[in-house]
Amino acid sequence: MASVSASTTSGNVASAPRVVRVGAVGDLHCTKNSEGQFKTMLGQLGPNVDILLLAGDLTDYGLPEEAQVLVRELTAVNVPIVAVLGNHDYESGQHEEITKVLVGAGVKVLDGDACEVLGIGIAGTKGFAGGFGRGTLGPWGETIVKQFVHEAVNEALKLESALSRLRMEQRIALLHYSPTEATVEGEPREIFPFLGCGRLAEPLTRYPVAAVFHGHAHRGSAEGRIGEKVPVYNVALPLLRGLWPDQPPVRVIEVKVAEIRA
Repeated sequence: MASVSASTTSGNVASAPRVVRVGAVGDLHCTKNSEGQFKTMLGQLGPNVDILLLAGDLTDYGLPEEAQVLVRELTAVNVPIVAVLGNHDYESGQHEEITKVLVGAGVKVLDGDACEVLGIGIAGTKGFAGGFGRGTLGPWGETIVKQFVHEAVNEALKLESALSRLRMEQRIALLHYSPTEATVEGEPREIFPFLGCGRLAEPLTRYPVAAVFHGHAHRGSAEGRIGEKVPVYNVALPLLRGLWPDQPPVRVIEVKVAEIRA
């Protein structure tokens, strides 16, 4: 279990830090027939997490009916839940309806915005494809290519905007697409450009975060880094089930948040 500490805020006195346990999983791909498939797993998290993050692809065909099944499964969770949507949640063009179902059940859904939970700032957006490093697609040529690249740039800007609004010392970024090639390793190399985009890493190097969580790469790698300091965790459910067949397939990290006294 990873642990991240917060430093003392200048001008204030900090008591001993408290530990906030952040659990994350993505790619549940809930269908109309998924009743009962997640409740036991999620219920087992009870004493082990203080916040649950959902990293997109919450539904399989992007249908509100699937989201309604999911929120019934989420009743087993008694901690704050924060989510982003994934590409599957957009499949039927009903992502706004899915968001309404989730929000109506008390889930905080982020799309280029941020929230604070238990002293931790969480910035979230779906992200997009586009490739990494020298293989990153550029905005040149046909209009459709430029539109594709514009979407990737826009998602990176949404992430940057969300991070810039957080003033607390401990921040977490929640995505669906990967911001680094490191956590898609293990997938066929031919599809790397469709699993994430290095443009998402740019704001993460400017705004310090304790961790980045994403899904999407079901056969990728569980952990990677952006530079030397930013840990990235791939929390796609199929990947975590393969890693931990005998325990709840949820990545949990501990974040130490200082109790500040004026």
